[in-house]
Amino acid sequence: MKKIFIYIILLLIVSFFQTKKGRAQQDPMYTQYMNNILSINPAYAGSGDVLSIMVVSRNQWVDFEGAPVTQSFVVHSPITKFHMGLGFSLLRDQLGPISQTGAYFDYSYSIDFDRGRYLSFGLKGGVNFYEAGLSELKTVDNNDPIFSSDINQNLLPNAGIGIYYNSDRFVAGLSVPKLIQNKINKYNFSSEYLSKEQIHLFFLTGYVFDINRILKFKPYFLTKYVQNAPVSFDVTTQFLFYDRLWLGAMYRVGDAFGGMLQLQITNQLRVGYSYDVTTTDIGVYNNGTHEILVRYDFNFGRGKVRSPRYF
Repeated sequence: MKKIFIYIILLLIVSFFQTKKGRAQQDPMYTQYMNNILSINPAYAGSGDVLSIMVVSRNQWVDFEGAPVTQSFVVHSPITKFHMGLGFSLLRDQLGPISQTGAYFDYSYSIDFDRGRYLSFGLKGGVNFYEAGLSELKTVDNNDPIFSSDINQNLLPNAGIGIYYNSDRFVAGLSVPKLIQNKINKYNFSSEYLSKEQIHLFFLTGYVFDINRILKFKPYFLTKYVQNAPVSFDVTTQFLFYDRLWLGAMYRVGDAFGGMLQLQITNQLRVGYSYDVTTTDIGVYNNGTHEILVRYDFNFGRGKVRSPRYF
């Protein structure tokens, strides 16, 4: 296992430098990403002490034609006896005529320390189905061969890695969820390609502070990096009242700001809602971004579910 951990760390370092060949960010973004860490870091799999299921729906730039729409389903669970975690996720992302459907499995192995601290190493593997309805687009030249037919079912296998450190109040993670730069071809087996998947590097961290007996404060941030695309910084702050109600605000530097509300309805059920407003010129042409999250934790008679879960 030690050799595997060393390989993961080396791959993360190598992937950082390989992003110099990138061109743009392609992976879906989330406002409530700290409750959806598995989507970007496989080492998060099994991080809780229960089987957890979550659904997220995101409608970006409402009323803007062809705006991104994303739905995801995530399930993961620890295998405590073996210090492991397993996860599975489904993703559907639509951006104008381009759609992607992905299915991924996640595996993590944890090294436990004292006082509830542990360090996890994760592997992700799966496939992405890529389609582009190019023939539906309006073009200046109706005879342009590039837009004469669609791209159907480009099968794009991929794999990712991650590291995740967690204590009761602090987390930090570094990950590359896609290591393979798949080429997207207009025609099967063609040597020419229209685009390719780029390597994305994610770093996140957060901490929970006690303000008083009824109030806690949780600041956290996410950095997303792809060479030749602007580095993205998400800064978020949340206040937790009576261990039940989360109220927060976020700022994505140079892109958007918004607010969020999450309610721990029971020890097992949490629902969340966020609303973003775009700060760039495109904000004039849309009515913001809505994101809804629902998570349920199963204990299967193993005792009381730990509530609240801060991360």
